[in-house]
Amino acid sequence: MTRPNALVAALGLFTVVPVRPVAVVDRRVARGAMLAFPVVGLLAGVLGAAVAGVAAWLGSPLLGAVGGLAVLAAMTGALHLDGVADTADGLGSRAHPEQALTIMRQSDIGPMGVVTLLFVLLADVAALHDLLGASPWAGAAALAWAAVVGRVAVVSAIASGAPGARDSGFGALFQGVVGRLAGGAWAAAALVGAGLLGWVVGDWRTGAGWAVASVVALVAAALWRRHLVRRLSGLTGDTFGSLVEFTQTVFLAAAALLATL
Repeated sequence: MTRPNALVAALGLFTVVPVRPVAVVDRRVARGAMLAFPVVGLLAGVLGAAVAGVAAWLGSPLLGAVGGLAVLAAMTGALHLDGVADTADGLGSRAHPEQALTIMRQSDIGPMGVVTLLFVLLADVAALHDLLGASPWAGAAALAWAAVVGRVAVVSAIASGAPGARDSGFGALFQGVVGRLAGGAWAAAALVGAGLLGWVVGDWRTGAGWAVASVVALVAAALWRRHLVRRLSGLTGDTFGSLVEFTQTVFLAAAALLATL
């Protein structure tokens, strides 16, 4: 059986892009898909950035922020946002890990999930609105890179050796498939790439601010990952989704706040 290209596998597993379905996800396919995960974020981020930048350039940063984020959600079938809601419901239940994981598997969304999802999206829109208002194209680039940093947080989480909370399920496919070297390489790329991109679309202050925002976001993601492992006894596909969205929000918020200094 011919194994799919890593990027094709990642697109098939993490987006709604119509590529050839991945028939069997073994460890090798899972490793390739996870290593390509930040690239998927860049592709989705560029599409979202195009919508956000054009709308802001035409005079509506708020519409650009909503539109750009909507494209990111549509590209993934809201997979990661669903993870945010499910994780919030599980944690908000204050139940022991086994019961919390059962709650997270349920198809409905509870009040904690709804409220958390609302505030995450509001924070994204507010931060992106400020960035787009200051500079349409720099703000659009920030959105594209936020999507990358969010997915680097998941690669780093897996590379850290964090245990899986379940022996089965989507998240269990990727436990331990990448090592610390790959995680460190992607984290360094997120930092350096943010600095270079910020400098290209803005100036050295923008580049420095985005580099700092990447560090802040990835450190916050590491702390969130530790809390999830402590509270749920491991990570799941839903918690991976929460890591993507949480890290993305922190990056955008940090970039927006640092731009005011």
